[in-house]
Amino acid sequence: MKRRLSPPCQTPEPRHSLTRARLYPSGWECDRHAPWARKGLPEPLPGPGWPSAAWTTPAGQGVASLIDERAIARGKRRASQTDYRAAQAAVTSKGR
Repeated sequence: MKRRLSPPCQTPEPRHSLTRARLYPSGWECDRHAPWARKGLPEPLPGPGWPSAAWTTPAGQGVASLIDERAIARGKRRASQTDYRAAQAAVTSKGR
């Protein structure tokens, strides 16, 4: 079953400010009938967007290659036999 959105506030009063109608989960609402207004809360200020922790910071190239070498050396990543032996040698030499 499709959920139908209610039409924007259709009261002809100017205080409904039809130009500022926004789509909320409950449907199109003006500032007077928005969910925050129904609860008696002030209008929320526009935020900066997603938090910076929402995206992971890419690791440096040195860290990524070290992780890759360890994964190859442990056999957790597919690699040729030559790469596998070279990674094992690199990891054991760095561990000393």
